[in-house]
Order: sequence, then structure tokens, then C-alpha cells
Amino acid sequence: MGDTERRVGTVSRGIRCPIFREGDNLAQMVTDSVLAAADSEGFCLRDRDVICVTESVVARCQGNYASIDAIAADVKAKLGGETIGIVWPILSRNRFAICLRGMAKGAKKVVLMLSYPSDEVGNALLTFDQIDEAGINPYSDVLTLEKYRELFGENKHQFTGVDYVAYYGDLIKEMGAEVEIIFANHADEILKYTNNVITCDIHTRARTKRILKAAGANVYGMDEILTSSIDGNGYNEKYGLLGSNKATEDTIKLFPRDCQGLVEEIQANILKATGKNVEVMIYGDGAFKDPVGKIWELADPVVSPAYTSGLEGTPNELKLKYLADNDYADLNGEELKAAISEAIKAKDGDLVGNMASEGTTPRRLTDLIGSLCDLTSGSGDKGTPVVLIQGYFDNYTN
Repeated sequence: MGDTERRVGTVSRGIRCPIFREGDNLAQMVTDSVLAAADSEGFCLRDRDVICVTESVVARCQGNYASIDAIAADVKAKLGGETIGIVWPILSRNRFAICLRGMAKGAKKVVLMLSYPSDEVGNALLTFDQIDEAGINPYSDVLTLEKYRELFGENKHQFTGVDYVAYYGDLIKEMGAEVEIIFANHADEILKYTNNVITCDIHTRARTKRILKAAGANVYGMDEILTSSIDGNGYNEKYGLLGSNKATEDTIKLFPRDCQGLVEEIQANILKATGKNVEVMIYGDGAFKDPVGKIWELADPVVSPAYTSGLEGTPNELKLKYLADNDYADLNGEELKAAISEAIKAKDGDLVGNMASEGTTPRRLTDLIGSLCDLTSGSGDKGTPVVLIQGYFDNYTN
């Protein structure tokens, strides 16, 4: 075996784990699961491996759950309990329906303002073809529910088969509140109906709040509801209801809080057990877009709420095919390999503007790795809420 060159680059492994419950010692259980997997599959941990833990098991072990009654109490306290505007929620039974029940329970009337043709993460109410055919300008036209039905009828979600307009309207009524539904893409349209507003957009929330506050509204983002405990319920001081998921018909599991200590504890456990310095991160939704449904996956406020310091920053990579086709077009075989290896070894820390790094997409490491994890662990029954990534920081010279 004279050839010791590594033949494999990045490997992503879903790690089977026990079912986690509230109060479990997650750091120890993750450590044990990774070490057991290495033992059974015959691989070794290496420096700069990345251990990734899905946010849902962190929240579950923390017991970070809240009831619709807790949401209702906070909404009522902050927005007065009369008519409230609920602006630009995403269309999701898992992500928003239970939050909506809580909000509606804390009000006498809800004016629900939906963006169109789709929500913020790409769930479509309508197609642009439908809008063009109807002669509607989504940038300026405001539609009532009656006008929407007259023009477009019933529109069921491509993947779930749910008519979210009817579904959300019915949920609000079931909670004892009156409902009015409008379709508009200008935040301040809601102020014609009420001055008390919950803005439910995720990544555009700062701008929406700024516009509404400048117009004198009493406005809260979803990230400002349940930022502290109500009657012993869970909370998230940084993200509130953002990043929550349905747990039962009456409860949500919130995005986990205080995760930094957890990632550092797992890192320390692995160092103690193996002598290797690994990186650790918590991940939620990856940041990728479905090419068929046009749904952008990122319904969490961030991909990674906590990670060890070695995952700070963006990749610093050269495009091998650019070097091969341009700088070293006259070389082949071992000569080409040697020249490219030298170029990689000589690259400086900042490749901005360097044509040889063109197309390497300088997204944050945690966003890239989080997407890899989300795709590896899936959203169903794989039973692998921990993902081990090896070789991510390798390059052609390793």
C-alpha cells in the first residue's frame, strides 16, 4: 500500500440516535451516538469533522413548548385584544396554523393580510400566469376575499392540497374571532383596518416593522411574541414564535434557546474521548429552493442558532475547472495536478474578485453545512437527528 493519497472528499453520515425526551442529557447522548456509529461502521473521527444536531431535538430536550393559551395571553397583552392585523404569514399547517390559533384566541377580530401570488418562502396561492390573465398588478392592487374568489376561485396548494385561504379563515373563526381576509403586498395597507399589527414575515420582518412603526402602528413581529415565559410555558428571548413547529393541535415547539453551551460541551466531550478537535453546530432548515414547487425551504429565522468558533466565516475556494481550462490549459496528468495543488497552497485569504474563485458562492459555512445536514437527515422517519460530516474542509491537496 505505497499510495496513501486520500481517495474520498466530503462524507455526510446520518447518525441513528435514541428518541430524545424532555430533560435528557443531550450532549452526552449525542457524543455516545457518534462514537457508537464510528465503532460500528469502522471509521475514525478526525480534526475538523463537524457534528450537527437538529434544532428540534434540542428544543425537545429543553422542553421548549408553549400552548395556544400562552400565545393568546401575550398577544392580548401586547395588542389589546380587539381587532388585530396579521400580516404576511407563511402558508403552512406545521409552521403557522397553531400560532394563528393562539393569535386569534387573543383577539375579537382578525384582519388577515396575505401576500400574493405566493408567501415569503414560495408557497403559491396563485401563479403569475393567473395574475397576468386577470390583469392584476400584484405590486399595487389590493384584493378583498370576494374579489379573489371571483377572479381565481379555489386554489389548492400544489403539495398539500389545502386551500390555505379557507383553512386560515376557518381556524380564526373556530377560535371565536371574526375574520376579514385581504391580499396585498404593501405593509401599510393593513393600517386601513387596524393600528394593532403582528407582522409574520421572517426574513423581511425588520423592514416591515420599520414601515409600520413609521406610520404610527403598534406593531410586533412574531419574534416579539413569547420572548419570556407565560405561566411556565416555553419561550425564546431572541426569536419568539419564529422557527416554531406544530407539536400537537394546541401546542407548538419553539426554536431552541441557549444553545452555545451545548455545542461547546459536545466539542469538549469528543476531545476528551478521542483527542480530536471537532466542530459542532445546531441546524434547522437548510437554505435551498425546490426547482418544481419554487418553495424556498428556510422558514427558520436562521439556519444555525449556535455553532463552535471554527465554523465562522465563508469558504475560501478556487474553481478547479477554471484553473484547468485557463491558467493551466497546456498541462496534463501529473504536471497539471502539481500546478493546481501549488495554486491551492498559495491562495491568499481573500479571493474576492479573483476569477479563479468565480462561481464558488461565498455563502456562510453554517448555511452551506446546514443545507447538507437538512438534506441528509430528511424531514421524516430516517431517525438520524445528528449528522456527522467528514472532509468538508479538505481540498485537493489533502
